[in-house]
Amino acid sequence: MSFTLSSAQLKQVKLIQPTYLKAGDTIAIVAPAGILKGRQATIQRAQKLAESWGLKVVLGKNLYNQNNHFSGTDQERCQDFQEALDNPNIKAIWSARGGYGSVRILDLLDFTTFKQNPKWVIGYSDITAFHNHIHNLGFETLHAMMPTSLEEEPETIVETIASFKKVLFGEEISYTIPSSTDNRTLASKEIHGQIIGGNLAILASMLGSESQLNTKNKILFIEEIGEYKYSIDRMLQSLKRAGYFTKVNAVLIGNMSLIKKNSTAWGSSIEQLILEAIPENIPVLFHFPAGHEADNRALIFGKNIRIEINNKQYSVHFKEMY
Repeated sequence: MSFTLSSAQLKQVKLIQPTYLKAGDTIAIVAPAGILKGRQATIQRAQKLAESWGLKVVLGKNLYNQNNHFSGTDQERCQDFQEALDNPNIKAIWSARGGYGSVRILDLLDFTTFKQNPKWVIGYSDITAFHNHIHNLGFETLHAMMPTSLEEEPETIVETIASFKKVLFGEEISYTIPSSTDNRTLASKEIHGQIIGGNLAILASMLGSESQLNTKNKILFIEEIGEYKYSIDRMLQSLKRAGYFTKVNAVLIGNMSLIKKNSTAWGSSIEQLILEAIPENIPVLFHFPAGHEADNRALIFGKNIRIEINNKQYSVHFKEMY
């Protein structure tokens, strides 16, 4: 079985790609979700990293604000994000961290100027809300490290940083992942499609809204952290009932981190849980290094990609071939 889109299908679904960055460009660091209490040094490290690449960095005016769980009120977080969206000199918006809160400002934002002058929106975890919403507006985004990723041990994030820099500056990226006995490859040797997705809990929270994804003929990426297995199953079943797995070309599974132990044992591995939730006719590939681990490889959401599969490995290629 081969899941390959025709050239006409590929042309139809191709999204608008923001301009890749070059030395001298400006990137904004904003906090649309969780609080950054005591993390000034982390933001300074991120600023120095971007500056070492020849970029200029501006910080959101409300970056270090505190409002209970959030880095400022909804209005303050919205203000920083809106100003970054509207400023023509800012070429990318880098979310400082995830946590929770992005969904609270989605409907407060005006993307009119962004549509005329698109720029990269960067982050993962809770930033999935932006990835989904902006995907439906017709633009690519970057699922990649955030400034708080720099709190990991330096030797563990070498590939994380390298892949982020490559996608940010438009270098070609591809990843080769050792095969797992858990993979469900069917007869597929090559799979094509537009990659979309993000954090499972956020994907489920988008259901029924204008930010819900259309997965037809696409490759769905999923990652998660800190959930019980029954909760992961519940969210997967919600996606299944909403049609996410009906005509998807494949599902790419990233990190499933810090799974909680329930008093009543689930009784199977997380891999088996996922395979049982996704229809048998859909290829499923595990252990892609992206999500809430130190090794968090960058993905270009909305890009038409190619996955090549053999017995020893699978490779994910982001080179535009269509």
